[in-house]
Amino acid sequence: DSHDIRQRAFYYTHVYADPKNENLVYMQNTSLFKSVDGGKTLTTLRGTHGDFHDLWIDPDQGEHLVVGNDGGGAVTTDGGKTWTPETYSTAQLYHVAATARIPYDLCGAQQDDGTICVSSTAGLAAAGGRGGRGGGRGAPAPPPYDAGGAEPGYIAPDPLDPDVFFSGSNNGGFLERLNRRTGEAREVNPYPLMFSGEPSSALVERWQWTYPIIFSPVDPHLLYASSQHLWKTTDGGQRWTRISPDLTRHDPSTMGPSGGPITHDMNAPEVYGTIFAIGPSKKDVNVIWTGSDDGLVYVTRDGGKTWTNVTPKDMPDFGRVSQIDASAFDGGGAYVAVKRPLLDDQSPYIFRTHDYGKTWTKIVNGIRANDYVHAVREDPTRRGLLYAATQHGVYISYDDGDQWSSLSLNLPDVPVSDLIVVRNDLAISTHGRGFYILDHIAPLQQYTPQVAASDAWLFAPPTAVRSTDGATITYWLKHPAQRVSIDILDASGRVIRAFKPDTGKAAPDTARGGFGRGKLGSDAPPKTAGINHFVWDLRYASATSFPSMILWGASTQGPAAPPGTYQVRLVADGRTLTQPVTVVRNPLFTDVSNADLRAQFALAIRIRDRLSEANQAVIDVRNVNAQVQDRLKKSDDAQLKALGDTLDAHAAAIEQNVYQVQNQSGQDPLNFPIKINNRIGTLLSTVDRGDGRPIASAGPIFDYLSGQLKVQTDALARVWATDLAAFNARARKL
Repeated sequence: DSHDIRQRAFYYTHVYADPKNENLVYMQNTSLFKSVDGGKTLTTLRGTHGDFHDLWIDPDQGEHLVVGNDGGGAVTTDGGKTWTPETYSTAQLYHVAATARIPYDLCGAQQDDGTICVSSTAGLAAAGGRGGRGGGRGAPAPPPYDAGGAEPGYIAPDPLDPDVFFSGSNNGGFLERLNRRTGEAREVNPYPLMFSGEPSSALVERWQWTYPIIFSPVDPHLLYASSQHLWKTTDGGQRWTRISPDLTRHDPSTMGPSGGPITHDMNAPEVYGTIFAIGPSKKDVNVIWTGSDDGLVYVTRDGGKTWTNVTPKDMPDFGRVSQIDASAFDGGGAYVAVKRPLLDDQSPYIFRTHDYGKTWTKIVNGIRANDYVHAVREDPTRRGLLYAATQHGVYISYDDGDQWSSLSLNLPDVPVSDLIVVRNDLAISTHGRGFYILDHIAPLQQYTPQVAASDAWLFAPPTAVRSTDGATITYWLKHPAQRVSIDILDASGRVIRAFKPDTGKAAPDTARGGFGRGKLGSDAPPKTAGINHFVWDLRYASATSFPSMILWGASTQGPAAPPGTYQVRLVADGRTLTQPVTVVRNPLFTDVSNADLRAQFALAIRIRDRLSEANQAVIDVRNVNAQVQDRLKKSDDAQLKALGDTLDAHAAAIEQNVYQVQNQSGQDPLNFPIKINNRIGTLLSTVDRGDGRPIASAGPIFDYLSGQLKVQTDALARVWATDLAAFNARARKL
């Protein structure tokens, strides 16, 4: 009679017997129970997640069990005394959304584990990064964080404020607004009337477990949510307006008590007759599409004043409209994903319209007959390029859905609950394996038969944002190349960065010292057959350097490129290809202008050149010294030796004023005073750090250091004109 073992019976309850011991029985619902006397007495097995759905018993070793629950899966080899920790990715995500951050974060609600947002850079180190690096090293990904709300359904990151989120919560009727910057969390429900244990027919507003919460792509202040009605707010949920009638079938025969016969189960997942999908137009704020979980599609073209039922004539009876994507290219275009697995129908259903729903075409050719569809999305950069998320993977279509091909690649066979295109990536949520990102999808977006037929092809790089991971350069090689080089040119056609094949796998780290601000190595462009990626870190060439240089708190890396248009030049075995690349300032830095960044660059490039001048002076002194010593080894002329000693002494004195020659280890600058080149390098680091106009004191300090350096370079010029000239004159006479 205990309710503990029969609560939510239709949703959870399972009974399993050990295949070799009829008295060893396991029972599952919200907890996992074990009986050794045929069910007369029960013990609760703890140590893993709750809400159990499945169990496997090893037929050869009864204490070896595998459970499936709302936390994923766990294994025991001692009959449930201890369980493996669920440290692997088993997140069961309902949808995926991206923040406005740069790099962006992916957010989703996890079954029984709350909401989560993860940086798009997470996992790159383990995966080998995002292609070759052009002189930069990305910072570690920040830790995941909670986006408010709870386990069900949708998260809507505020497109204007990456710290604000609108998330669904338990029982569907709750909507939370979270400001992570201030820590403020508020309930902003359109209709905050609690319900539980009631059939759908008894509810004033029917809020499904995963009801949509979606911002308008046209108006970033406009947020939608839906029960059987569509609601909107423009003030962050403080006031909501209902803008539709009931847009569902609301068939009384489908809205009675659910569950049974042991217990009813009437919670938000069982609420029926709701708007399950919202598709706001990407072109006209007044055009909105809706789809219901009982098979109806509506559209309004006047912001909700009037609605038209445009359900496709081939819509399967009681098909659940899982997701609607309005076209970015066609004001009357939309794509609708429909599924019916709860009616024992695994078939895929996708419908397409280009005339506001007057006519529809079913577009599923190429998708497996038993692979039902959760979501369909249009690529925002190319008309007719579509992606579909299905129960077993991902598909792609280049012809507006007329034909589909698998894009699952290395994905496991897993339900893909949703997908979105974010900048240059395709991101997916899965119901069981967390988030995945297919990055650098320019080859997909720009593919034509001409690409595959070419020996080499350089794809147009996406817009690059300062203070981020850089500009991704993607190219295709039909065959392995012998030599590949990449040059970055400014608007005048001058090469500002060169990546040559003879730089090797990684250049030596020639500058060392405290604070980790030495010169970073750069990889050579890859030259393998197929798709290759290379990342320009958006910096100009570094300052001239020399081996074993030790600086303290200084940088030799080139300054960040200011906003503007640049050119990528790829040379592969003599074939030259070019593409423009645009660099823009980070839009999240609202207190910085392009003029500020140009001023920052103008000073930073002068400092870099002055640092190169200082380091070149050291290089010249050492080169001349090496040549002098080599010449003296070949002569016993006393006068030549005296001239050589004088030359070396005068040049060495200047070198010691420019660079601290006593430095031999990274901490030596704490013992020996830093010199001119170190001070210039530190100023370069100061001016180039972050995005913003240089501080007022930077210019005078630069002038002061330039004056100090000029004293030394002028003195060195006199040494070359006198001491070096005298040495060479004597050497020529011998």
